[in-house]
Amino acid sequence: MNEPLPPCALPPEKPFDAMTIWQMGLSFLKLGAIGFGGGVAVVAMMEQECVQKRHCLETEEFLHGVGLGQILGPFAVNTAIFIGYRMFGFGGALLAEIAFLAPSIFLVLLLSWLYFAFHQIPSLQGALIGLGPVVIALIINAAWSMGRKSVRTSAIATGLFIAAIIGSILRVNPLAILAIAGLIGFLYKLGQKQPTAGKASKPSSKNNLAIAPPIFLPLLQNNFAYQTLAIAPDVAAPVTASLMSVATVFIKVGLAFFGGGFVLIPILSNQLVTDLHWLTHQQFIDGVAISQLTPGPIAVLATFAGYRVAGLVGGLVATVALFLPATILMLLISHYYQILRNVKQIKDFLAGINPAVVGLILSAAITLAPTALQWSHPLSIVLCGIALALLARWKWHPAFVLGVGALTGIIIPSALAQI
Repeated sequence: MNEPLPPCALPPEKPFDAMTIWQMGLSFLKLGAIGFGGGVAVVAMMEQECVQKRHCLETEEFLHGVGLGQILGPFAVNTAIFIGYRMFGFGGALLAEIAFLAPSIFLVLLLSWLYFAFHQIPSLQGALIGLGPVVIALIINAAWSMGRKSVRTSAIATGLFIAAIIGSILRVNPLAILAIAGLIGFLYKLGQKQPTAGKASKPSSKNNLAIAPPIFLPLLQNNFAYQTLAIAPDVAAPVTASLMSVATVFIKVGLAFFGGGFVLIPILSNQLVTDLHWLTHQQFIDGVAISQLTPGPIAVLATFAGYRVAGLVGGLVATVALFLPATILMLLISHYYQILRNVKQIKDFLAGINPAVVGLILSAAITLAPTALQWSHPLSIVLCGIALALLARWKWHPAFVLGVGALTGIIIPSALAQI
């Protein structure tokens, strides 16, 4: 029962296109190369390729994979692992993950080299100045998108969202915030009060998948004493760090990386900027922007940071270390999928955590905003507002919005920040 399904195993009445393990790998390589638009957009493309086109998984099973994938790490990568395991076991899972991440990692390494080698060139510096306000808009838009699905479900959820913001401002440990929120969700059975909960198990189209609410979000965080209002000075970062240090730091981050990409921002900001000073605040914002220019998950920000302190090998080590805990856990989840698919108590606990996570994500924008948005340069604030409108109202692709910011910075950099 717990063994992986044979390749493309579906009821006989449903036709499918046979796919070898290498064809599956090529499919995920293609998805990794064109998967712009964030985790939900990429997962929608996976559903179209693996469910609608290839018929390798049933829709319900695929949706379960998406939900379980949100326990730890970026859920698009975890969904790829889940699909690969269900089709071809352990080898298929690893191949799907590596193929999906390869294009983004390569691109981030290239952009990191260009950034740290030539970022003093005026045109590139202006582009990065213009990207800062757009990054703030991207984070706010992510919080808004998640908040619509989790904060507005009940008055209790709204209260948890507000309490998380207040607690973060008062520098309460995020672990305590999430634990209390989860306990409240469990006591009040919030998972059973979600208005869309009944739709998740029904076969759905790609559009239905795109609005499916997150089910699994943070369970715990390491004792990273991240403080949402502690702005680190833009001091020179160390040039090098040992590979062991890089691996240790990013494995710890990987163990705390629950709930999808934007949850990673406040954790990495605290570790890399506030505590270790491996990156300045401006470099961190630029790293977020560079990671958003790639088709993969925002977690490839680890590749940028690893490259900064330990070169090419450091970028690869940081990436592997960050994804290692999630990969191991997702392999276990995929193996025991049949047992975990119907645990209502877990859904209740995590439904309480959802709105608290939105509050913590919003705190990342509060932390980064003073660097990117300046009252002395009001155009930076206007640019952030325009970017937010393009993302939220007109549903522009993030790459195009980042392009608008970069172009603005190249044309009039002095209007956005002090050069």
